[in-house]
Amino acid sequence: MSTPRQRLRQHVNSGATFWFAGAQDALSALLVDQSDFDGVFTTGFGISAALLGQPDMELYTLNENVTVVDHIANVVKKPIFADADTGYGNSLNVARTVRAFEKAGVAALSLEDQVSPKRCMAVATHSIIVPLAEAVGKIKAAVDARQDPDLFIVGRTDVIDASEALDRAAHYAEAGADLIQPISRTFNSHAQLLKLREVCGRPLSLQLMEGTWMADLSRAQIESVAGFATYPLVTLMSTMHALQANLAALSGLRGQPLDALPSGRSSMADFKQLIGWQALEQQQARYEGH
Repeated sequence: MSTPRQRLRQHVNSGATFWFAGAQDALSALLVDQSDFDGVFTTGFGISAALLGQPDMELYTLNENVTVVDHIANVVKKPIFADADTGYGNSLNVARTVRAFEKAGVAALSLEDQVSPKRCMAVATHSIIVPLAEAVGKIKAAVDARQDPDLFIVGRTDVIDASEALDRAAHYAEAGADLIQPISRTFNSHAQLLKLREVCGRPLSLQLMEGTWMADLSRAQIESVAGFATYPLVTLMSTMHALQANLAALSGLRGQPLDALPSGRSSMADFKQLIGWQALEQQQARYEGH
C-alpha cells in the first residue's frame, strides 16, 4: 500500500494538480480530511492566529509549529503540505526543520526566502529577502536533509520584482526544489505564471487567497501551471466570521432559544461523529472488559 507521500508524488508526476485546503488546528484539518479536497495545508498564518492569537510574523517557534502539525498528522489520512516559513534560521536550522517536519509525517513543506523572523506577505507592506546564495544554500540543505526522496520541497520566493523572481526560481529548481511557489503581488497574469513554469522547469505551487488575482484564475488556468493549488485561509476566515456573527447575536439572546443565531451550528451527534467519540468509547470498553 502506498504512503501519502508516494500518492502525492505519483499524482504530481503524472502532470495533475493536487488541491489542498488550509487548516490551522487538528479540528479544521479533520474537516478538510473529510471533504473532497485532496490534502491538508497547515497554514502558518492560521497556526499563529489559532495558537497565539497573533499575526504571522514567525512569533511561534519551530517546535510549536511542528507540534500542531504532529497533532494534525495524528488524525488525518490525506497528504499534508506544511508551511515551514523560513526554516527558522540558517541552512543548519533548515536541515533540522526538514527532519522535524518529515518525522511528523508531512508529504511536502515550503521554505521561503525572507530573513528570519519573516513577515507574511499576505498582509505585510514589505519584507527583507536573504541574498540569492544564502537562499540557494538553504534549498540544498533541505534537499540533503530529507530521508524520504518522496518528500516534496517547495521553494518559495517573496521578491517583488518579476525578473528577479524568475531568476531565483530557476536557481531554486537547480538546487533541488520540487516545486516553485510565487507570491501574488510579484506577477499579475496567467501568462506570467506560464513563463515562470517554463523558466524554472518545475510545477508551481499556487496559494489562492481571496482578494488576489490568482484566486480568480479558472481551474483550467491553474491546472496548466500548478502541481499544488491551495486555498490556505478559507477555514480560518470562515471560523472567525461565524464566531463573530454568533457571539454578537448571542449577547442579545441570553436566556432565550438559540434558533435566531445567524450562523448555523453542527449538532452534537455530528460533532461526536467527526471527532470519533463512538470509536474511542468502543475501544475503551474493549480494553477495560465492559
